Formats: sequence, C-alpha cells, structure tokens
Amino acid sequence: MTQVIYDSTFEGWLTAVFEIYELKLADVVFAKNEVSNALLFSETYFVTTDISKANRVLHGLKQRLSPEGFDNIYRAFLSDLDKIEETLFQFVKYIFASSVNIEDDLANTFVLDVQRAAHLTGKESHRMKAFVRFKLTKDNLYYAIVEPDCDVLPLIEKHFKNRYADQRWLIYDSKRKYGIYYDLEDTSTVQLQFNAESTSSKFLAEICDDNEEFFQNLWRQYFSSVNIESRKNTKLHLQHMPKRYWKNLTEKIPNLK
Repeated sequence: MTQVIYDSTFEGWLTAVFEIYELKLADVVFAKNEVSNALLFSETYFVTTDISKANRVLHGLKQRLSPEGFDNIYRAFLSDLDKIEETLFQFVKYIFASSVNIEDDLANTFVLDVQRAAHLTGKESHRMKAFVRFKLTKDNLYYAIVEPDCDVLPLIEKHFKNRYADQRWLIYDSKRKYGIYYDLEDTSTVQLQFNAESTSSKFLAEICDDNEEFFQNLWRQYFSSVNIESRKNTKLHLQHMPKRYWKNLTEKIPNLK
C-alpha cells in the first residue's frame, strides 16, 4: 500500500492522480499534508502540486463527462467526506477505463457516492448563501463566521462578490481556519486565527461599529415579530434551518448586554 501525501488542494489531488498513473502506483490511500500514523507499514509518496499535470487530468475528464458530471468532481472533493479522495480516484479510474460516459451508471458504487457527495456540497452551499450574517467592524469591514459541513467558500464566493460589490467583507470558515476577503475589487483567500469568542458582547464592543449592537437587536426584534406563535412548526423550522447553524445566526443569539 502507498500513502500519497498531497497539500489538501484540489490541484494537489489532481497532480496526485496524474503521478499515480505515471508511476503505476497500486493500492493507494490519500493523506493531507502529513503522514498518517494509521498506516504504519505503508510506503509514502509525497506529491508536489503541478498545475500543468492537474490541467492534463482535468482535460481528460472534461472530454469524457457532461458539464454537470465534470463539475460534480470538484463539488464532491469539497464535501470533506471521509475517504472522498479514494472514492474520487476510483471514480476517475472508471471514467478513464470506459469508452462511454459512465456518470449515469448508478449501479456503480463510486459513481453513486460521487453524486451523493456533490449533492451534499451543493445543498450546503445553497444554505450558506442564506445563513451568512455579517457584522460591521469599526474600520468598515463586514465580517461573518460560518462553520459549514462542506468546504463551500469557493462555491459561494461569486454570489457574495456580486451581491455586496460596494462593501469590504470577509467570510471566515472557523472549521477550516481560512476565509475569503473582498477588497472592493478582487477576492482572495486568507489564513488567520479568529477569536473563538466572536459572538460575545465584550468582543463585539471591541471591534464592532458603535451602531452594530443596535442593528443586531433590531434584526432580532423583527425576526421575533414576524413569527406567529400559533403557526409555529418546530420540525419544519429545523428542517430549513438546522440547529448546527444557530450559533452564527444573529436572530438565534440572545440580545447583547
């Protein structure tokens, strides 16, 4: 067994796929950035990301898949599901070994698993577009903290760039410790450690605009006023707004003191 170590990026994984074929490596497992101690007796192969190799793999896939099937590979990769790299690799092997389009062959485990992973990521990115709540800092930066199950920031970047083109903003994924920052012209990926107490009144008082507390409480009052108690449906509410998102939703955080 060979443990293939790559830099956790999609381009890095594609490079790994190219080199697995190039070197004829067999029985591979993937690990991000460092050797996994779970495989003590495996050989180790380190991948250096090479965009030209990644593009060659992408070109081959694009020729054999529909646009949706091609996009599903990236979306599935972003799902962060356990062993998704191995699943995708087996899916890619099936694609390259077949003379026909295989993406609708749902009897194949890897085809089905990739479609499910892509669907999960798509569903999560759709929810994030609705559940991002910005706060305004003293230096006129709108920031939001999210903690999605999937790595959806690359998928929602364009949406927020178009919607908030006249504002500086940062959306930070606290689970993966990175964010996307928009400076009124371009977006960029930033790595930073964010304050874990970002929803506390003390933290907000230190960094937020003087009127931010007022507007947050105003939003909570509006949210409360439009809810009709007699028509309350907790099950449906949780279906549309799962509880795992609540800690970063303004309307679900008690009024600031």
